[in-house]
Amino acid sequence: MRALISVYDKTGLQDFARGLADLGCELVASGGTADFLEHEVGLDVERVEELTGVAEMLSGRVKTLHPRIHAAILARRDNADDVADLNDQEIRPFDIVCVNLYPFSEVAGRYGVREEEAVEMIDVGGPSMLRGAAKNFAHVAPVCRPEQYESVLAELREDGELSLATRRDLAAEAFATTAAYETAIARWFGDVEAFPKTLVTAFDKVLDLRYGENPHQRGAYYAEQGARVHLLSRVEQLHGKELSLINLLDLSAARLLLREFALPACVIIKHANPCGVAVAGTIEEAYERALASDPVSAFGMVCAVNRPVSAALGEALGERFVDVLFAPDYEAQALESLQRKEAIRILHDRERRGFARGERDFKRVLGGVLVQDRDWDVDDRETMQVACGEPDEASWGDLVFAWRVCKHVGSNAIVLAKDLATIGIGGGQTSRVDSVRIALDKAREHGHDLEGAVLASDAFFPFADGPQAALDAGVTGIIQPGGAKRDDEVAEAIRAAGATMVLTGRRHFRH
Repeated sequence: MRALISVYDKTGLQDFARGLADLGCELVASGGTADFLEHEVGLDVERVEELTGVAEMLSGRVKTLHPRIHAAILARRDNADDVADLNDQEIRPFDIVCVNLYPFSEVAGRYGVREEEAVEMIDVGGPSMLRGAAKNFAHVAPVCRPEQYESVLAELREDGELSLATRRDLAAEAFATTAAYETAIARWFGDVEAFPKTLVTAFDKVLDLRYGENPHQRGAYYAEQGARVHLLSRVEQLHGKELSLINLLDLSAARLLLREFALPACVIIKHANPCGVAVAGTIEEAYERALASDPVSAFGMVCAVNRPVSAALGEALGERFVDVLFAPDYEAQALESLQRKEAIRILHDRERRGFARGERDFKRVLGGVLVQDRDWDVDDRETMQVACGEPDEASWGDLVFAWRVCKHVGSNAIVLAKDLATIGIGGGQTSRVDSVRIALDKAREHGHDLEGAVLASDAFFPFADGPQAALDAGVTGIIQPGGAKRDDEVAEAIRAAGATMVLTGRRHFRH
């Protein structure tokens, strides 16, 4: 056997190279890799420049870009002409090509990095060798990640060679690695445009999921390469079953809504929609009031809080059917109460970084994707217009709270709120009036007093019928974007009821 080794990341290389040498494999290495293997590991290696007869050039930029390297990688052992060419040039082929690439994404993603520093991390020789070895997987094994070293060595020790199936799998990983690498570079160059002509992106698998949307569907979670923060970054599962696709959809909805609030807040999600949200002086009160919004829908909930779970809150949650619980920390007694239930998935969030504001939102459609900016911002109170009435400070608080929740409910979205807690939510309907009715019915069903409540609508009311139903039930404040032809008619109905209406001037559909 003969192996070519040229790696930037030396993790695990000592044991891998020594294992190859113990199996009688001849080692050829370039530059710093050769220095490491000779001086740090104590192995005999043939240097690339000895093989090619050409010293490294351009400060190391050119060392493996040579016919004696690439012919040894690309030669087909079952092709007589290829074998004859090797013999004529006295070139011996490689059986293993172990290459990992310059850390472009790591360097380019650093704060304040200069363009020339990022460009210097664009690997040329490494991807060429990996792609050549992957193309010739019938005869060569491309090894591109330290995580592969152990299994490659184990198979070589067991069988004396790598099977065709193994080489094919390694080739697939090599092509995925080089594709993701080129994608990161293309994205970096293309970041000057919000929506470049060719959109390229790459994702790394974080974990296999218990199942997809249904048990007969497989599922996995991938994080976008280069993302500073992703859904499960620095999140540890402390207890419970494996996560499913639906768990992660709901968790994403919970995290996005939870970021709207700095005060102690609790968000309860079902089917990617909030069914209860509250902020309060303590996290225990926030949970109680969020749960009271719609305790029936909360069965099997995803619950997210932005304060540590105390012993009292842990005991209260332990009495409910909670599918996923997400919190920044847990008291020991709280964990003890929660872990009595085998199924609950307890997630510990250690992420303190903010979400990247430039992150794009992707929606899968038949044969493609729709791409848009994320709807991060919520209108400031100062930019809103009071169309009628005079909201006091308490009403303003409820109106802005309801508006923040509303943009996270599926359209047509209606949120009823009182004292900084939701009391009725209607969404995902084809008619905005139906959403109003559902929200009102939810509030009545769970015994909420609608007198003095506020209503938020994610888009304008085309007619006065929706607001009128809420006004008749006791709602005294409405917040909506405005912009309908009949805005004056809607405003007149609200004015006649002695209520208040605030126009935001911007809608927040969530399809």
